[in-house]
Amino acid sequence: MFSALTEKIESVFKQLRGQAVLTEQNITDALKEVRLALLEADVNFKIVKDFIEKVRVKAVGQEVLKSLTPAHQVVKVVWEELRDLLGHEQSALHLSSQPPTVIMMVGLQGSGKTTTTGKLAHHFKSEGKRVLLVAADPRRPAAGDQLSALGKDLDVLVHRGTNEGQPGAQAVQTCRDGVTRGREHGYEVVILDTGGRLHIDEELMQELVDIQAGVNPQEVLLVADAMTGQEAVSVAERFNQTLGLTGVILTKVEGDARGGAVLSIRAATGKPIKFLGIGEKLDALEPFYPDRMASRILGMGDVLTLIEKAQETFSQEQAQALQKKVSSNTLTLEDFREQIQQINKLGSFDQIIDMLPGGQKIKNMMSGAAGGEAVVPEKEIKRVVAMIDSMTPKERRDHTILNGNRKKRIAKGSGTTVPEINRLIKQFLDARRMMKSLAGGQFGMGKSKKRRKLIRALHAR
Repeated sequence: MFSALTEKIESVFKQLRGQAVLTEQNITDALKEVRLALLEADVNFKIVKDFIEKVRVKAVGQEVLKSLTPAHQVVKVVWEELRDLLGHEQSALHLSSQPPTVIMMVGLQGSGKTTTTGKLAHHFKSEGKRVLLVAADPRRPAAGDQLSALGKDLDVLVHRGTNEGQPGAQAVQTCRDGVTRGREHGYEVVILDTGGRLHIDEELMQELVDIQAGVNPQEVLLVADAMTGQEAVSVAERFNQTLGLTGVILTKVEGDARGGAVLSIRAATGKPIKFLGIGEKLDALEPFYPDRMASRILGMGDVLTLIEKAQETFSQEQAQALQKKVSSNTLTLEDFREQIQQINKLGSFDQIIDMLPGGQKIKNMMSGAAGGEAVVPEKEIKRVVAMIDSMTPKERRDHTILNGNRKKRIAKGSGTTVPEINRLIKQFLDARRMMKSLAGGQFGMGKSKKRRKLIRALHAR
């Protein structure tokens, strides 16, 4: 997401930093490039115009031009305005003081509404809350079947209504019954998966208005497809006018290279983006932080989100056990495979790199090293895991027993070659040595002779 926009904005700022002295003309020229980059990213024209004007007014102020680092001050101004454009601060879901909290999911057919309902249920369940899902789309039995399948995967109960009566009235009654069931059986969250259409029509909107009036939800969340760009913004405006949305969940953002919907929807509707759908898996839903997203767009990365993901993936006990093995130099190929699989849980390679400062530069460098072709580390990781899986448990625990015949067998079983097996072992040994040195060897705290000498010299002074 934002790859093209980030690359262009980074290029503009690089030119600014190369100027010995900044003038109003320098900044005006740079902002013209930023304006063009935002328009190419499919951001609404009026929003771009207002954004650039706000940045220009602040950036040409004396406190910026007369500062010691004017180029960096301009970047700071752009970051602050981007953050405000995206919503300034995170908007958490409003939970009822008297359970259950009722969340009404709305959106057009094909936006990923039912899948997102399952993701939101996973989010609440991971927090230890009891969740009830309600299939409230009587016109599309397949939607109810899909929600039931998701509920089974999540071990979450799904409430489904009868097939009697008019679809609109039936949807309202199903939602009422679901909320009543949730209240009577002690569920903390009830999520309503309402009906969708290929396009907005009066019948659909009236049905949603009736459901809203019938159950009085704490949250009315629009699920919008980020890849539709300005169309997603138009849909959000229409739903907001009719229902009074409390927030938006943008889906398919991992496939949206431009990011126009993300940048426009808050300014256009006044409603916050609450979550981003970043993949197909049920855990691929992340809270939206405007400040962190602004940092990503400007190529500064999002280390806080990466740390949070790592904390969710790696327990303290796992980290301590790994550190013990690394320090004692007993890390095996079995442990190596486990760590690779754990890292995969953080997200795709592209998502992880995007969270690092200068992530776009890293990807460009890797593409350059590969002759301009896109690098797909996930494929290499799968090959590594396949090679380790083709080993016996004894071989995974003791790589020194891998002779020529064993390597041929492993290569045949994993669809690789003996040189690739040799390269894997070398990479494993290099990684083990590096991890040991970082854990307490050459760079370890209190274990380096050089470090102790330096400390003694400082104390002597």
